Amino acid sequence: MGYDLKKKNRHFVGRIAVPGGKMSILVTGGAGFIGSHTVMTLLKAGHDVVVVDNLFNGHRDSVLTDIFYEIDICDIDGISSIINDNYVDSVIHFASYIEVGVSVRDPIRFYMNNVYGSACLLEALRLTNVKNIVFSSTAAIFGNPDIVPISEGASKAPTNPYGDTKLSVERLLCDCQKAFDLNWVALRYFNAAGADPGGLLGERHHPETHLIPLAFAAASGHRPELTIFGTDYPTDDGTCIRDYVHVMDLASAHVLAIDYLKAGGVPQAFNLGTGSGYSVRQVIDTVEKITGLKVPTLDGARRPGDPVSLVAAKDHAASILKWTPKYPKLDDIISHAWEFYEKHS
Repeated sequence: MGYDLKKKNRHFVGRIAVPGGKMSILVTGGAGFIGSHTVMTLLKAGHDVVVVDNLFNGHRDSVLTDIFYEIDICDIDGISSIINDNYVDSVIHFASYIEVGVSVRDPIRFYMNNVYGSACLLEALRLTNVKNIVFSSTAAIFGNPDIVPISEGASKAPTNPYGDTKLSVERLLCDCQKAFDLNWVALRYFNAAGADPGGLLGERHHPETHLIPLAFAAASGHRPELTIFGTDYPTDDGTCIRDYVHVMDLASAHVLAIDYLKAGGVPQAFNLGTGSGYSVRQVIDTVEKITGLKVPTLDGARRPGDPVSLVAAKDHAASILKWTPKYPKLDDIISHAWEFYEKHS
């Protein structure tokens, strides 16, 4: 199903009650990695789901709902029509660019897509009187934190344009809350990884920039080696540390966040992590253990904008959203990702 982009200049007068009272959840970027797993989780929970994605980074065959529109979120009239036509009352917003290195080289592209695109989406919500949105944010807004694990109230000082764009959208959400009573939750992910344990969905970025699938590619001979970006960080083995969160656990957090907003929860942000961090070398060692293959590596320079350590304080999400990761162990994360990679590489 697609949207006719010739339908322009519509006037939207607000939400229209759906017959029978059941409303839909709109997922932007629902053909992407985390978005597609969240759509799966929403469907399993019994929600009606509408997906919009321009397929710039997403995959049509990853969308598990029949209600799909290939459209850019900057098309305010188009998104507004989709919201009204499908009786949408809540939105989960994933659509964004995510590559830190690209954001450093091409910041304008990131601001145009991540900030302007989000502003267009929020204008569509204002026009249609949709009040609930869950926003896909990032731990990159914290930069190089003074205290680890990182709490929600830690200082925000992004070290790259990617983090800056996400923080800008969080601030925009606060402004929209004041302007037209928008209800929002920002979920700040630490490193998303893993795959659907059933093997149906997984990580398929092109080009791939994430550590675990890149390690698989090097181990299986699909690339000559894995470059380790920085071996002189002030950590035990010289490589940077990240909190890896299973994608299915991230997906479950979005369902809980929607339920929280619909139950009248107050707007706020939550950090999503396991509370434990692993260095790049520890991840490589675990990949070798799970796959039984050697990962050839090449030591490289640090990438601009990469923080030393990002590990989440998990208590707030556990307390308010009642979110507890089902797959907190790195072995499980890598095992599920490897099963998907073997099937689809």
